[in-house]
Amino acid sequence: MRYLRFMLLLFLLLPLLISCNKDLNVNAEWKDITVVYGLLDQSEDTTFIKITKAFLGEGNALKFSKVPDSSTYPDVLDVSLDEYENNGTTFILSHRCDTMTVHDKVAGDTVFYYPNQFMYYCTDKLNNGRVYKLKIKNRISGKEISAQTSLVSDFEVFRPNGTASFIPTKPFNVKWKSGNGGNGKRYQLVIRFIYQEILKTDPNGPRVKKFVDWTLFNSIKTVDPAVSETFDKFYPGDLFYSYVGSRILPDPLVDRVAYKCIYFFTVGAPDLSTYMDITEPSLSLVQEKPAYTNITNGIGLFSSRFMKQWPSLDTINNTLDSLDISQITRDSLRVNVHTRNLGF
Repeated sequence: MRYLRFMLLLFLLLPLLISCNKDLNVNAEWKDITVVYGLLDQSEDTTFIKITKAFLGEGNALKFSKVPDSSTYPDVLDVSLDEYENNGTTFILSHRCDTMTVHDKVAGDTVFYYPNQFMYYCTDKLNNGRVYKLKIKNRISGKEISAQTSLVSDFEVFRPNGTASFIPTKPFNVKWKSGNGGNGKRYQLVIRFIYQEILKTDPNGPRVKKFVDWTLFNSIKTVDPAVSETFDKFYPGDLFYSYVGSRILPDPLVDRVAYKCIYFFTVGAPDLSTYMDITEPSLSLVQEKPAYTNITNGIGLFSSRFMKQWPSLDTINNTLDSLDISQITRDSLRVNVHTRNLGF
C-alpha cells in the first residue's frame, strides 16, 4: 500500500519536475553602481577624476568594455570638489568639475574603450593643508556619491645633491625627509636615465633624445604619516648598469651618448597605500583578497599623492666611464672624448 502511495505521489509531481528551469542565471537585476577613481596632487595644474558605472550582461564582459555606453553616464552628473580647513570641519569654497574627452588612449593602455575617454576635470589650484570632499549627484535618479581626502605635503630631499653617480661595486645613496603632518605614507622613486642616439652614417646630423625609467623602489612607508621621518637608503651601483643593459639593447646603426638622470619622487596618502597593498599580486597560496573602496555609495578610490621632480642631474665622469667599459652596457652605450665634449 505504501508503495502504491509513493508511486501515485511521484506521478503527480512529475509534471512539476519536468517543467523546472535548469538554467543558472548569474546576472542579477540591474543596479546603478558608480565607480570613481581620482588622485589629488597640488603639484599638477589639472585634477582628473574618472567616473564610470559597473556593467554586467550576457556574453563577454571584455567586449562590453569596448562600448562607451556600457560604462559611461550621459550628461546627468554634477561633480564638485569642496574645500575645507581645520581637518575638514570648516567649509571654504566649492570647485566645480567640468567634462572633457581625452583622445590619447591606445590599445594596451586599458581594456576599456579607446582612443577617446570621458573624464571630469578641474583646473583650480589645490591648497596645502586642506581637506577636499568629492561630491557627485545624479540629477535624474537623485543618487549622491561622496568621498574625501587630505592632500599630501611636500618633503625635503638631501641626496642626490647635484650629480648622479653610479659606481660598480659601490653603493649610491638616496636620502629624504617626510613632511611633518604631511599625510604621506608610501614613497616611490623612478630614476629616468636619458641618452641620445646619433646615426653612424650621419654623425653631424640630428640627435634623438630617448630615455628609460627605472623604478628603484615603490613601497617604502612611513610609520606614522603625521610625524616627520628621515630615510637614508643605500643601493648597489651595479643595479643601475644591470637595468640599463637590459633595457637598451645594442644597435649597429647608431652611437649612443649618456646624457643625464632625473629623479621622480612620488608619495601617496594612506588610502592610496592601502589600495596598492591590497591590489598587488599575492605571493601566498591564498589568492583571494578583500575588496577595498573609500567611496560612499559607490566603489573605487579617491585619495592624494605628491610628485616631486628633483632637478636634472648630470651623470658625472666616473659613471660615463663605467658605462663605456662595463660588460653589461659597453655594446649599447659608448662614451668617448669627442661625444662627451659636445655637451650632451
